[in-house]
Amino acid sequence: MRKYIFSRLIQLVPILFGITFFTFAMMQFAAGDAVDIIYEQSGSVAEEIKAARRAELGLDKPFLVQYGNWLKGILTGDLGRSFISGKLVFETFAEKLPATFELMFVSILLTIFFATPLGILAAVNQNRPLDYLIRTLSFVGNSLPNFFVGLLLIYFLALKLKLLPIIGQNVIMPALTLTIAMGAKYTRQIRAVVLEELNKPYVVGARSRGVSEFTILTKSVLRSTLIVIITLLALSTGSLLGGTAIVETIFMWDGVGKMAVDAILMRDYPLIQAYVVWMAIIYVVINLLADLLYRWLDPRVKYGGDSA
Repeated sequence: MRKYIFSRLIQLVPILFGITFFTFAMMQFAAGDAVDIIYEQSGSVAEEIKAARRAELGLDKPFLVQYGNWLKGILTGDLGRSFISGKLVFETFAEKLPATFELMFVSILLTIFFATPLGILAAVNQNRPLDYLIRTLSFVGNSLPNFFVGLLLIYFLALKLKLLPIIGQNVIMPALTLTIAMGAKYTRQIRAVVLEELNKPYVVGARSRGVSEFTILTKSVLRSTLIVIITLLALSTGSLLGGTAIVETIFMWDGVGKMAVDAILMRDYPLIQAYVVWMAIIYVVINLLADLLYRWLDPRVKYGGDSA
């Protein structure tokens, strides 16, 4: 297992190199830079002043030199400073992460709380009115984009019913927006897995022995669905830890997603690169943890290199 974990972590090196190089190159082709953004509200500014500022930030150097300097800083643990605020990038990330973690945990808990029973109910009541209702709602929820769901919640819950504030420190609105889309996806997947398990021979045998449906569901079927739930959680956790940019921006939720959007708009290269590195690490680590949990839940699952 150690060899497997080590090989997966080693894979992170070329991934980080590739995506950071590509991101850095894309930013070089963007119109304007951080200096233009800084001085755009100042009216007419002499080009000599802008040139001096670019030299101070290292933006006057060739692309490969800029990337090499950034990569050298990463390898020594220096993420650099924000071009706009002047604060250390690490400190900025540390300030934004708690809000992102809070939104992630609340969204995942709400999703599991609603999606798991709905998926099981739909499977147990296959092709009955309740099943059709749940499938229809999950289809609609999965089809609506997050920004549209967020606007609907703002209109009904905040403006019409005045139950929740539109923006601020209330996590319910952004969490509900994310839960609707994730919950719809979870419900459909859980229903499919439960239906598959209910038709397997061991379930038929348990029924013939007089075992109750509740016992079959709780003792056997639900354990099999955990693998699917973990897969979905791994994907959702990776995207949520990266920050859901649109939702965070709509609700002014001060997480890493909103930070990334602001950094892109301001051409704040150090923050953008740090965000890219964060996303790459998160996805590799989360997928590795998911693989380890597969093995724990189902010993039949083998790691790469294990004998069958």
